[in-house]
Amino acid sequence: MAGTILNQAVIMLLLIIVGMVCYKTGLISENGSKELSKLVLTVVNPMVILMAYQTDFNKELLSGLLLTFVLSAASFVLAMAVSYLFIRNRKGRETDIERFSSIYSNCAFMGIPLINALMGYEGVFYLTAFITIFNILVWTHGVIQISGVKSLKSITKAVMSPSIFAVLIGIILFVTKIRFPALIAEALDFISSMNTPLAMLVAGATIAQTNMLIALKKPRIYIVSAMRLLVIPLIIAVIFRLIPLNTSAETAVLVAMAAPSAAICTLQCLNYGKNSLYASEIFAVTTLFSAATMPLIVYIYQMKI
Repeated sequence: MAGTILNQAVIMLLLIIVGMVCYKTGLISENGSKELSKLVLTVVNPMVILMAYQTDFNKELLSGLLLTFVLSAASFVLAMAVSYLFIRNRKGRETDIERFSSIYSNCAFMGIPLINALMGYEGVFYLTAFITIFNILVWTHGVIQISGVKSLKSITKAVMSPSIFAVLIGIILFVTKIRFPALIAEALDFISSMNTPLAMLVAGATIAQTNMLIALKKPRIYIVSAMRLLVIPLIIAVIFRLIPLNTSAETAVLVAMAAPSAAICTLQCLNYGKNSLYASEIFAVTTLFSAATMPLIVYIYQMKI
């Protein structure tokens, strides 16, 4: 599995490079990348999630899904504890951005393509639980982390997310054993298959807007990258190995937690007038480093104790 994720990471890195070239040559503009990002988040990602639930109902899958909800919530609690412990609030530091970037991963953009390549729709099925917990927390705790303001509007936005709708509809269809007609299913599969290339093109265009040479000279970015890509996922990997419950569920959570920093941090910084450039630099650096760290995390998880 580690070899598969390495191959997939390299493929995704190549697609990211294509996205960077497209931005640098003017084929994708800044506004264009934002529109593509919106398309992925509101249409393509939810479609992948919805199609993951188009599988035969069985109690084992349902129990695995419920377990994934628990493992996902526990993983986020652990990530918060570790980030607050190691990323201290010091004058002159962007502590809020660093903690947000350490806790929240790019689980949809990076997680879905990788899990889909590793485990197919079964893996995405379990990953939906993680994405649900992610959306709830990122629009509540995450918004409070960046803005410092508790907002009922952000909680409502979490519940109204297209991904959450896709999960709810998918679960209903799964439990009631309702399947789409073959023609509709094939059309929806075509839409979901756009996820990886579109998501990586957007990631590449975003990275191209960042001066990587300047970003790589900032020591704090390496600390945040280590927290996001190594420390937190390694702790989770070790715990999962010591307390094995469900390999598929654990793998989905681990890959999602090992993904680079969430792109949504940059968007929230723009919304609340925080240092969006620093957030985008963290996103860019962790995205590039993740091509090496994600296979490593999976390899360690698979090691025999």
